[in-house]
Amino acid sequence: MPQHKSAIKRVRQNERRRLRNRFHRSRIRTMIKNLREATDKNEAAKRLNEVKSYLDRLASKGIVHRNTVANYKSKLERHVVELD
Repeated sequence: MPQHKSAIKRVRQNERRRLRNRFHRSRIRTMIKNLREATDKNEAAKRLNEVKSYLDRLASKGIVHRNTVANYKSKLERHVVELD
């Protein structure tokens, strides 16, 4: 257990941030899964825009690394283009 006031506060902050980051990572994984399951190209394109926007937001906040976001976006765009 931390002894100093600042260390106690740091533990509280880290726990809040951990839960917030976990929520965002879980949400983006679900969004990506739903996009990959989409069979209609128009619906997939609409979902792709939502996913890309959310990924960019997470990258700007530092929750997901920007290179990881770039890889996700590239693969998902390729997936949507290949749909019939």
